[in-house]
Amino acid sequence: MSGSHPLPKKTRDINNHHMDSTIWDELDFRDDDIIIGTFAKAGTTWTQQIICQLVFDGDPTISAHDYSPWLDIRIIPREDKLGMLASQTNRRFIKTHLPLDALAFHPPAKYIYVARDFPDIVWSLHNHLYNATDLFYEMINDTPGRVGPPLHRPPEEVFEFWKLMLNEDYPMWSFWENVRTWWQYRYLPNIKLLHFNDLKRDMEGEIRKLAQFLEIDVDESSWPAIFEHCTFDWMKANADTVTPGAGDIFDGGAQTFIHKGTNKRWEDILMEDDLNAYMEIGTRELGEECFHWLRNGENG
Repeated sequence: MSGSHPLPKKTRDINNHHMDSTIWDELDFRDDDIIIGTFAKAGTTWTQQIICQLVFDGDPTISAHDYSPWLDIRIIPREDKLGMLASQTNRRFIKTHLPLDALAFHPPAKYIYVARDFPDIVWSLHNHLYNATDLFYEMINDTPGRVGPPLHRPPEEVFEFWKLMLNEDYPMWSFWENVRTWWQYRYLPNIKLLHFNDLKRDMEGEIRKLAQFLEIDVDESSWPAIFEHCTFDWMKANADTVTPGAGDIFDGGAQTFIHKGTNKRWEDILMEDDLNAYMEIGTRELGEECFHWLRNGENG
């Protein structure tokens, strides 16, 4: 317990087309582990790149993909992921898309939760799923052990996808509960909330705060390289290093996976009534304080 605030506990497992949370019960935690949690398309790869650059002192040749597995994804055998992590001698940083109450919690570890305004996630996720190849859907749906309905390609029109996602009628895991479960433990000293908007506004400042939170001492001479290798321009130009293997599962390859990194591509599509419906649902699901943070970030 931190003060009067209880520690998170795993209360359930989540199994679907993408995820199997039971693998977290088998992870042999290390006290200095870094866990990166997000819903999806909230800045996950960007944050993994930032942590990779901090851990490996700005080395441009090292790919976070080779060190930072999405632990709960089904399509990679669990022994491969656990074996990769067990063999690492560096400080480990592990990705999850689980809500916090489906995730094993190790109090000495550091947890980072990355959020982004929901319409921005929807537009990015539509690009991700619409441009995924047939092989992607075969892997997600046909790997043995899937629970629940299959994942299907979204409608071509992003507005139709928006309506499905807003009302949770598309077969993804719940966005709202994902945010809620992390937000409620924001006061714990080993949990840090990070927002996509704040990274966009002041990437260098946010990276310095992350280094401080993670207790990583960075030589002042290494900062320029770290900052450069975390820009979207650099990541897009080096997409095959940042996300190797994306060419098999996305039309356009890694350049499609690392898309624009821009917000508000929905402004000319969502009308006032659409935004009002979003505001009503978001406030009801998250409460005013959390929803304000979700839409704006800490400094918005």
